[in-house]
Amino acid sequence: MKTFSAVVALLLSLTVIPSTLADAPPDDGLPPCCRKDLQPGKPLADGSIYQLESKWTSDVGREVQLRVLRGKPQIVVMFFANCQWACPLLVHDLKRIEAALPDDRRKDVGFVLVSFDSKRDTVEALHAYRLKNELANANWTLLRGNPDDIRELAAVLGVNFREDIPGQFVHSNLITVLNREGEITGQVKGLNQPTSSALELLKKADAK
Repeated sequence: MKTFSAVVALLLSLTVIPSTLADAPPDDGLPPCCRKDLQPGKPLADGSIYQLESKWTSDVGREVQLRVLRGKPQIVVMFFANCQWACPLLVHDLKRIEAALPDDRRKDVGFVLVSFDSKRDTVEALHAYRLKNELANANWTLLRGNPDDIRELAAVLGVNFREDIPGQFVHSNLITVLNREGEITGQVKGLNQPTSSALELLKKADAK
């Protein structure tokens, strides 16, 4: 009986999914938000959204602040995973932008999805969304936060949203391009816009 119990315990230990900072995989296997700060100790630019003190949880269970994203341009969209219309199109637009980048440029641009839905978009729900939509850990970050921090970030980005019916949100369709310091370079408004608009903003982001 003791031998059988030991075998069961061993099998259970091998199936545990990392959910804490201590148990998470090495940096190479984590999304950009959860790797080491690329510029530790460097003062933030006055116009950087990374000045926000809000804390967010990634879909791999790590608590982070937005400032960990500095060092690379980021393309940011606010969304919610249960959205049936606009959000899938926004994510598709980001994937089109990603595909339009030259191979040697693609690894230097991050894509960030921040959820409106603090109730339903749990860590597990966001991770399932990543897998379903094939959003690679290499340069995609998915974040959830508390309602106050979500509203604060939405206000900074100029994104309007409200819960229309339980579980569904009416919201702006905005793609925001940040430079390496987290300053807003510009925005693409609407759905299914030409990728050239975002690519031009990325060029401006590089120039700052």
